[in-house]
Amino acid sequence: MAIPLLPPVAPRRPEPRVHHGDTFVDPYAWMRDKSDPEFLAYLAAENAWTEAVTAPLAGLREELFADISARTRQTDLSVPEFARHPGLGEFWYYSRTTEGLDYPSIHRCPAAGRDSLPDPSAGTPDGELLLLDVQELAAGSDFFALGCFEVSPDGRRAAYSVDTEGDERYRLRFRDLATGEDLPDEVAEVAAGGCWAGDGAFCYLTVDDAWRPDRLWWHRLGDQGADELLHTEPDERFWLGVDASRDNRWVQLAAASKTTTQVWLLDATDPASGLRALTGRREGVEYDVEIAGDRLFIVHNDGAPDFALAEAPLAATSHEQWRTLRPGEEGTRLLGVTAYDRVLVMSLRREGIQTVALRHRDASGDLGAEVPLAFDEPLYQVDADDGDEADTDRIRLHYQSMVTPDQVLEHSLSDGSRRLLKQRPVLDHPVHGPYRPTDYVQRREWATAPDGTRVPLSLVYRADTPLDGSAGCVLYGYGAYEISVAPTFSIARLSLLDRGYVYAIAHVRGGGELGRAWYDAGKLAAKQNTFTDFVACARHLVAAGYTTTSRLVAEGGSAGGLLIGAALNLAPDAFGAAHAAVPFVDALTTTLDPDLPLTVSEWEEWGDPLHDPEAYARMRAYSPYENVRELPYPPILVTAGLNDTRVEVTEPAKWVAQLRHVTGATDRVLLRTEVAAGHGGNSGRYQAWRDAAFELAWMVSATPPHPAG
Repeated sequence: MAIPLLPPVAPRRPEPRVHHGDTFVDPYAWMRDKSDPEFLAYLAAENAWTEAVTAPLAGLREELFADISARTRQTDLSVPEFARHPGLGEFWYYSRTTEGLDYPSIHRCPAAGRDSLPDPSAGTPDGELLLLDVQELAAGSDFFALGCFEVSPDGRRAAYSVDTEGDERYRLRFRDLATGEDLPDEVAEVAAGGCWAGDGAFCYLTVDDAWRPDRLWWHRLGDQGADELLHTEPDERFWLGVDASRDNRWVQLAAASKTTTQVWLLDATDPASGLRALTGRREGVEYDVEIAGDRLFIVHNDGAPDFALAEAPLAATSHEQWRTLRPGEEGTRLLGVTAYDRVLVMSLRREGIQTVALRHRDASGDLGAEVPLAFDEPLYQVDADDGDEADTDRIRLHYQSMVTPDQVLEHSLSDGSRRLLKQRPVLDHPVHGPYRPTDYVQRREWATAPDGTRVPLSLVYRADTPLDGSAGCVLYGYGAYEISVAPTFSIARLSLLDRGYVYAIAHVRGGGELGRAWYDAGKLAAKQNTFTDFVACARHLVAAGYTTTSRLVAEGGSAGGLLIGAALNLAPDAFGAAHAAVPFVDALTTTLDPDLPLTVSEWEEWGDPLHDPEAYARMRAYSPYENVRELPYPPILVTAGLNDTRVEVTEPAKWVAQLRHVTGATDRVLLRTEVAAGHGGNSGRYQAWRDAAFELAWMVSATPPHPAG
């Protein structure tokens, strides 16, 4: 293949966009049709240019891929999950990865009680049954993802759904687990997820033209007639979600916008009774419901910005029946609860750390005092399993930090003791030897934003990394939807740390790290705080001696890609390089079009620029595509997915073309589009590792060694 000498030049075809008296002339509006052969040819040319420019990094890419491969146990078993199926028996469920294969297989084996956990080192467990060979299902597909895998309450069938395009549209199938054969039942074009309604029926969701889950359906196995439509959500701001209660008695339907929730229950034993709303829809009130026998536990924000805990009778039909058990605590976000017969498990976030607290239940189900679970590290994340067994004397915790690989811990409800069931293995590196957490340091830093707000950062680096400004640094940020970026572990990241890099997470406003107020301070009219926070974090890392500007890489994806684009426009001199993944960089154009996926539901996050002149003016001032300036930008790598339905490939393509035109950049701005991927990138693990190696190699090459000072 001939190597291109210059990057492709996208044709400029000015098209005016007029709203609220403002005219923006969009030279690349023609890229809106991602099926246009001219546009596809342009993307292919961009890929060829990127491959040519990065060809000298092939050796480094292979080295980084080898790093990830060497440190990863490629044949492994997940920690088995216990399940009891009346009339069939007790089982352990687990998945197995196999060296050389991209996708796992799902299995079960008989269990002799909860203490009979299979020993992975003992080989194949007795009576093991293959339930789903994902590698076999993915054969012949460039992309593959499971939307659900749900075993029926009686353990005799499984529902599973598959996506082979990356567009998050699934085909639902059902399997007889005794024979391994699929049943004739099949439903196309469903959303991810779904749940069993008893043993013979399954509830699933479908989407509207904007790809919003808006309809709930009831499918009875063996019935090839039309499925029953149970509910349609007409408000375009709301997405539906469906789940089953722990005892499989109830189907729980939730409609949620960015600011409001409504929940219904359906008796799976009497579907003709219809859906029952737990309370009326109230604008601005969000809540989540946990069913526990004859009562409901409700986590809500009615008068409690960081969410309170209430209980109500199972038959409740109004919020007036809610009784407060735990009032809201400012700055401590109550994320959710899981109710077992003996304990209520509470998930909380304080100071950017997600942790767990317990409230033991007496014989009548009433709650005792709150008991926080303690952990030794300064930064970490812990989650509790949502187990299937209500009557249990133990719970499982998933723990990790930036230096501690993922652990599965069994916590005894009787005496509080913990047993390590599994820790993600990190194999010996051929050069660096065994992984030792003590070789690395994690710490919290605080940057000061222009308005005086202190912004937390989570950092990790090798203990022998000089902190004299000579180290490279990757600064990651997101800052939207109240999503918190947790201080978690990464095998791929070790390749950066061992090459003398500091890795930092900027917990900017717009995320949820410091409670609901932190989120509110980075959305709508306050969105600019997200971007100025990120620039302040970059300046702080340089001022504190962790790195120099030329060695600092900014990284973010999706809404985090918007953050990267806006921060580059604000302060291109603050960064040595930037990686923007599936970036939401043409945010205003997209948010002006209510026919695009996600748009209407996004208005509560960004504002409604179509109808609100003030929202339009705000977004017009920060949307990266419209605000590229004639200044020297650092090298930028942009990665995208052709089948991405959350951020259309049009957005990064337009942004790259505009950056090149305005700044005159050539090899300093690169676009790489995965033609068989969606929003989450490639699905096979080996290709995902190669993608990570490509991005890491580019970052290392873009931030070469720099003398201290």
